[in-house]
Amino acid sequence: MDSDLAEEIEYLTCLLTKSGFFSEDEIIEILEDQFIDEEIDFSVFGISPADSSNTNFSRLENAFTKLSREGIVAVHNCGYDIREGVSDAFELYVHLTNNKFKAQGFCFYTFEDVEYAIFDGRLKITFADFESDENKALDIGKTVFEYLKAENLPVRWDGTVNNQIEINPFTWDKSYDDEKEYEIEGAYEVYTKQVLK
Repeated sequence: MDSDLAEEIEYLTCLLTKSGFFSEDEIIEILEDQFIDEEIDFSVFGISPADSSNTNFSRLENAFTKLSREGIVAVHNCGYDIREGVSDAFELYVHLTNNKFKAQGFCFYTFEDVEYAIFDGRLKITFADFESDENKALDIGKTVFEYLKAENLPVRWDGTVNNQIEINPFTWDKSYDDEKEYEIEGAYEVYTKQVLK
């Protein structure tokens, strides 16, 4: 195995493991798909999911859960990038609406954002409303900002709809938990439970 390939595998393994979103089997499956032409047996790599403190992630998760009570669907690990994240958020909105739940808007961070958090120490949060109403979107941004701030997270934002909210610095410390769902399935579950409270 050449050094470039070894480096690429090491980077992706580190990213998937530290993200805290994937089990050992899922990590191996992703690696096998990514490096399908290489015929590498990843099961011998001794991969184990993240077992971190969860201190910062718990604060983020608390803020995201509480946002449901404000009619804001907050999604962890929502798509790979912003475009995919917005598409997933609207898919979730349709699912909520079909089940008689009302949501004003959404916020999320993507897997790309998780990558920046792990290696660069900052996490960006995207927000918007579901009707392309700039004033509503701005209100959602303000609410998201306040809820993150209430969890003592170091948030920065210029107060406009054009820029994301940033938690900076942010040490990513999510621990893998096979009991919890994240992404749009987990967001649906959290949102509907909070609304029904």
